[in-house]
Amino acid sequence: MPLPTAALFPVPRSIELLAEPGPATDAAVRVHHDPDLPEQGYALVRDGSGTRIGYRDDAGLRYARQTLDQLRAAPELSGRAVRVRDWPDFAVRGFLLDVSRDRVPTRRTLRRYVEILAAARMNQFELYTEHTFAYADHAPVWAAASPLTADDMRWLDSLCAAHGITLVANQNTLGHMERWLAHEPYRHRAEKPEGFTIHGRHRRPSTLQPTPENAAFAVGLVRELAGTVRARRVNIGADEPWELGKGRSAADAAERGLGRVYLDHLLRVATPLLEDGYEVMFWADVVADHPEVAEALPDSGLVPVVWQYDGPAHARAAIDRATAEKRAQWAADGFDMEALAGGFRRRAKALTSAGRPFWVAPGTGAWNSLVGRLDNAVENLLDAAEIGHEHGAGGYVVTTWGDHGHHEPPTVTYPGLLFGAAVSWCLDSNRDIDVAAALDRVVFDGPGLGAALTAAGSVADLVDAPLLNGSALFAALFAYVDVPVVAPDRLAEAERVLSAAADSLARARPAAADGDIAVRETAQSIALARFAVALLAAGGVAGASPAAAADLLAGLDELLVAQRACWLLSARPGGLDDSIARFAPLRAALARRAAAAR
Repeated sequence: MPLPTAALFPVPRSIELLAEPGPATDAAVRVHHDPDLPEQGYALVRDGSGTRIGYRDDAGLRYARQTLDQLRAAPELSGRAVRVRDWPDFAVRGFLLDVSRDRVPTRRTLRRYVEILAAARMNQFELYTEHTFAYADHAPVWAAASPLTADDMRWLDSLCAAHGITLVANQNTLGHMERWLAHEPYRHRAEKPEGFTIHGRHRRPSTLQPTPENAAFAVGLVRELAGTVRARRVNIGADEPWELGKGRSAADAAERGLGRVYLDHLLRVATPLLEDGYEVMFWADVVADHPEVAEALPDSGLVPVVWQYDGPAHARAAIDRATAEKRAQWAADGFDMEALAGGFRRRAKALTSAGRPFWVAPGTGAWNSLVGRLDNAVENLLDAAEIGHEHGAGGYVVTTWGDHGHHEPPTVTYPGLLFGAAVSWCLDSNRDIDVAAALDRVVFDGPGLGAALTAAGSVADLVDAPLLNGSALFAALFAYVDVPVVAPDRLAEAERVLSAAADSLARARPAAADGDIAVRETAQSIALARFAVALLAAGGVAGASPAAAADLLAGLDELLVAQRACWLLSARPGGLDDSIARFAPLRAALARRAAAAR
């Protein structure tokens, strides 16, 4: 019969039921150091003579005790004799939380994340920062953002350390600097001060000009943030420099190549930090497109992190269904869509061909979704684990982002986070875990919420309208003029699933300290998703009758009141108005349509 491993998280790589009596309830626990075990590894035996634990290091002992607690708590295992041997596939198993797209978490929320990471055996935490740290000399940039302070970071660092987690300073240093460049004192640092066009839309400047002065500016930010934590590892980002080589550096890029211009800036930022004794992580998207950069990277200290947020099959489905206009736009923007459909294997090719070590960074699928894109996330997380393990990647970082207003609360991130933690610990024994059951046991300490979250997270696939980096439900609210058509029967099934998930929340009984908050935030996310389904079912804004538009407008206004209240349960007030403002175009369009009845 199958081993009763469902009570263990993550599932160990090796567990045997022994044909002998199990331990008495008061049996002794003996612990000894075993240097022959792999790093972070342990061996645990429970039999009639008691419990014996061998461990390689402090982490291994911590994980062994965690497993022992789970064995004792599981009725089907507590009285059995067992032998467990376990260690992780990836030495670093991290989680990155975006705190720069409006939603800056409260200390209570940060504490909750740390508790979940510890329970899930993740050992690194990063807060993705653009402008939401209170840098000493840059108050105009963060004044309205309710930023994290140096005291917040020192508090969080101590909390992480107590749980065996490394808090890594993370500050972008090239792209995604729009919140800085929007202010006059910093605009001169922009590659294209007038802004740029991507996806057919004009955007304000986001990329620093690759100059020594701007590199020194970026290094100063990283050093100030890193000075609040004890880790000797930092993440300098340097991803998606959309304007690079298209503005002030255009002549240089034409002469020497864009890859060389990028590498020079990367090294100007990284080298002083390497000399400070830091290991330096950076995002490897530019490297993927410019293999010459991979060849020229330093031999040690600089860690390329390969990111990819759509599973290969999901990406292929979205690309194959794209309109001719969309394909033309991708080509005009310079995107290699075939590489995107190739998953982590294709994204890492420049590094694997050059024999360069790298880390992998998949995503939770929570952002641009309202309720998650769990099927996509599972495929993406598995792809990262498989390719990372195949190439000996030293780290696996689960990311969750907040693109376009970060409307999704923490609970929507938890399914992908927990699954990623499991498969980065041991892919072979965890690829088929029951995510809903694991959520109820590890995160919520009670039934109901796990099923609601996983059911809601399945709706993005259920509507059968695949998009890259987002769901049709999210697009219905925030890109309502460019939303795929969804069949009525798919929308009816989506409403049925979401309605059942909402009903199950009424029966949820989470005993976790923040269980009431988790229920309320999840209910709000499901309500937003149901509103999106209703909007699509009405034919969108353009297809809705004036009476239907009036009803939708009234429903939206109620949801926005609830969204403001729910936001403040887990996030600071800075950024709330900006996030709510994302609904304004839809609200205005519904109001115009409703007015046609008068």
